[in-house]
Amino acid sequence: MSLKDITAVITSFKSGNKIFDCVNSINPEIKILVVENSNDNDLKIRLNKDYKNVECILSKDNLGYAKGNNLGLENVNTKFALIINPDAKLEKNAINNFFISAKNKPNFSIISPMIQEGQNKNDLTNSENNLVEVETVKGFAMFLNLEQFKDIGFFDDKFFIYFEEIDLCRRLRGKSKKIFLDSNIIVYHPKGGSHDDDINFEMELSRNWHWMWSTFYFHKKYEGFFLSFVKSLPKLFSALFKFLIFLIILKKEKKKIYYSRLSGLINSILLNKSWYRPKIDKS
Repeated sequence: MSLKDITAVITSFKSGNKIFDCVNSINPEIKILVVENSNDNDLKIRLNKDYKNVECILSKDNLGYAKGNNLGLENVNTKFALIINPDAKLEKNAINNFFISAKNKPNFSIISPMIQEGQNKNDLTNSENNLVEVETVKGFAMFLNLEQFKDIGFFDDKFFIYFEEIDLCRRLRGKSKKIFLDSNIIVYHPKGGSHDDDINFEMELSRNWHWMWSTFYFHKKYEGFFLSFVKSLPKLFSALFKFLIFLIILKKEKKKIYYSRLSGLINSILLNKSWYRPKIDKS
C-alpha cells in the first residue's frame, strides 16, 4: 500500500479558512477532492493555486453532505477513500496507522478514529489489538474500502445532513460487512465548526430543520410510516409548544429555531423532500 492508493474527499460549504487547516494536515502526495457546495470560484482558484494535489469541484448548488460526498466518491479512482470534514485535521501518523489496520483487516468496509467526538476509548469493548468492531461511526472521518461498496452504493442522498452515515453503516451491516474504530488513528475535530462564524444562526436554523426531517425519514425507512409517526408525536408537540411560547414572549431567534424544527418534521411526515437551505449568499 502507498499514498497513491487513497484519495481524500472533503465536502464543504462556506468553510472559509478552516478548510486550509484540514488540507494542510493531509500528506501532499495524497490526492484531495474538495466538493464545495456553492459557486465559490475564489476558493477553487486559491486551492488549485496553492496545492498541486487538490482538485476542487464546485457543485453550484448546496447539495448537502450526503450528495456532496457521493459526487466526490464518484470521481475517486483509488482503492481507498478518506471522507473528512473541512474542520477536521489528521494527526501526522493517521494515514500510516490506517494502512497498518487495512493490511491486517483487508475485508473492512469502514475504519474510523477511535475517539468519536469525546467518546472515551476505555468505554469500548470487544477490541482486537487496536481495532474495535462497531455498529456505526461518526461521519467526520471515515476510511472507506471502496470495493466493499459496489453492491450497496454510498450515501442515501435523500438525506441532506444527519443520519446519512448511520444509514450507510446500517446497510453495510445488513450485508455482514465490517466496521471498525481504530485507537491508533487520531483525527482532531472541533464539533460544529465547519463553516464561517458569520453564518452561524442561519446554519443553526438549517441544522434544526434537517435534524427533524432526517430523524423521521430514517425511522420511516426502517420501521415504517405508522410507527415512526407515533414516535415523532412527542417531538411534534414539543416543537409546537415551544414555538408558541417564544412567539408570545417575543423571543425572535428562539421562535425561528422551533419553527424550523416544526417545519422539518412536518415536511418529512408529509413525505416532502429535504428542501430547506440556509438563506445566505449563494456565491
